[in-house]
Amino acid sequence: MVMKTLLCWQNMSKTKLSLIKIILSILSSFIGIQSDKNRRRDFSANKPFHFIIIGLALTFLFIFGLYYLVEVILYYK
Repeated sequence: MVMKTLLCWQNMSKTKLSLIKIILSILSSFIGIQSDKNRRRDFSANKPFHFIIIGLALTFLFIFGLYYLVEVILYYK
């Protein structure tokens, strides 16, 4: 397992995904519709750090958005 992971990291391409493509990839993975082709592209193009940081930021934005929506609904009730 470890050897397979190391080989995968060594074979990573040097092409980087744009910020928009990273965000779209994370959003599609949130709802579970990301294709295997895009998943492979993501893992071979960028460092996992980019996906983790942007994924956490999008998660916090989602939670804050839901909280704000509930506050607005309860305020106008």
